[in-house]
This record gives sequence, structure tokens and C-alpha cells, in this order.
Amino acid sequence: MMEAVTVPPFERFYEEQREPVLVQLRRMLGRDAADDAFQETFLRALRAYPSLKHGQHLRAWALAIARNVAIDAYRRERITSADVPDLESVDEPLPYEELRRLTADLPQKERAAVFLRYGYDLSYEDIGAALGSSSEAARQAASSGVRRLRKKELS
Repeated sequence: MMEAVTVPPFERFYEEQREPVLVQLRRMLGRDAADDAFQETFLRALRAYPSLKHGQHLRAWALAIARNVAIDAYRRERITSADVPDLESVDEPLPYEELRRLTADLPQKERAAVFLRYGYDLSYEDIGAALGSSSEAARQAASSGVRRLRKKELS
């Protein structure tokens, strides 16, 4: 029978994992962006650390957090760096405005899930966190919203 590996103090965890995390973040984001992501990674780890049940696979856990932070940073950068056309030169509605118009009649949770998924390309985990629910509930809300939109379109 395997013995449970105890969770080391956070300071030791940090000392052991900081180099591999920093290397991964620099590979994924570049040197400058990696510094902020490094801090965010260990803040998230610190928040979750008390709930760990065992000390197994801590490196994989830290690298998974770092990967998620890097993906979040990439998404934020992509959203904020999107080209926004001059409103006076646009003859047709902006894509977000069109999506807002299409989803206006949906129930609030479905509208939010569809808008976040298809307007901002967020993952269901991120949508669930934004809506205060699980990723499965977010997936279901987005799916229900799309079904309602299809029914409306066919009517």
C-alpha cells in the first residue's frame, strides 16, 4: 500500500518549483511577460495550497497552473490587441454588437455563456468561473442558448 506524501511547507515548494515554472513561462510568453505570469502562478498556488491533500506531483501541479496563467495572459492580450475599426467608418454592426443583438432574448445565463464562448472564445472553465458555476454548467448553458437561437432562426 502506498503511503501518502505529505505536503511540504509552501516556502520549500516555492524554492523547488520556481525555476521550472519560470523556464516554462519564458518559453511560452517571452522574458518580459513571464515575470508577471510567474507572480500570478505562485499567487494561485498559494491560494490553493491549503486544500492540497497530498504532496505528490507538485511539479506537474505547479506547471499546470503556470500553463493556465500563460493561456489566460495570451487570451487577454489577444482581446485587448484586437483591431477596433473607427466607428464612423463602419457601415455594418460590429461583431460583438451583432452577437449582443442575436442573444438579447436569451435567458441571462445562456446569453452570458454564448457571448463569452463565441464572442470572446473563452474556455468553459473560464466561463463557469465568470458565472459562478462549474464548467459543465457553462457548457450546458452555452449549448442551450445556441439551441434556442437555432429554433428562433428556423421559426
